[in-house]
Amino acid sequence: MGNWNTALRTCAVITGLACGHALANDEPAAPAGVACSAAGPQAPRDIDGKAGTNTVSFEVAPAYQKLNLCNVHFHAQAEHRSADYSIPAGEGGSGGYQCAMSKRLTATELKAPDADICKGLKPGDTIEVHWVHSSCAVKPGHGLGACANDACKNPLLRVEAQVFTLVNDPGALDFNDMTQAARKVKGKHQAKKIPANTGAPVQYAGSTTGPTFNDQVCSGFKVTWAVRPQCAKLDITSIGAWCKAGNAFAEDHAHGVRKLVTNPASLAPIK
Repeated sequence: MGNWNTALRTCAVITGLACGHALANDEPAAPAGVACSAAGPQAPRDIDGKAGTNTVSFEVAPAYQKLNLCNVHFHAQAEHRSADYSIPAGEGGSGGYQCAMSKRLTATELKAPDADICKGLKPGDTIEVHWVHSSCAVKPGHGLGACANDACKNPLLRVEAQVFTLVNDPGALDFNDMTQAARKVKGKHQAKKIPANTGAPVQYAGSTTGPTFNDQVCSGFKVTWAVRPQCAKLDITSIGAWCKAGNAFAEDHAHGVRKLVTNPASLAPIK
């Protein structure tokens, strides 16, 4: 699975579904396959709710420390929803959600940087960052293709997610501190730091996300999610430097969001 076309073929073989897009690639929508309720549990979801009637199950991925970091990317607005990020950014949540703290920023925090930030990000914006981990022996790279290879075509996938409000403040969190990809811990590729003080992550069974998917076009990939329920402030200049300088993940902009999945038949219960 060295590229996305191969990833699509592998997904179709594994799941028998029309599989639409890489974890971080804005690909055209695939034709509608079977109902999402038959594809397995979907993502994103409201992590404050536990209801779900989807009975398709799969193996829970181990803790991220036991897996290899294979991709980091981020979305414009929060794809998930919690009490702390529940302000609709589009009609009916179609544009994702904003952090409550984004409405309480100071004039200094909202001061526009001199340079463009990741093709249009501004102070006060909300983003959701995804650290994607794989059970395969892979190294960090771009998109879902980096999370598997010819010797390991059906990995266990885990995504650690954190929602941020961007602020013009060098004292806020530094994006580079959380995305370093050249670091190995006990033989596994690991990010330098993933936030650990924004509430206990909500773990659930879901899928890949992104604007390719909706209630008719579902994701066939199976992902163990761990989503932190509270927002944090992130220094906008740090993510701007990360986008501009280049990175192991070939990321330079925020990706779109999939509308929140609310149909219980497309959601797994959270235990």
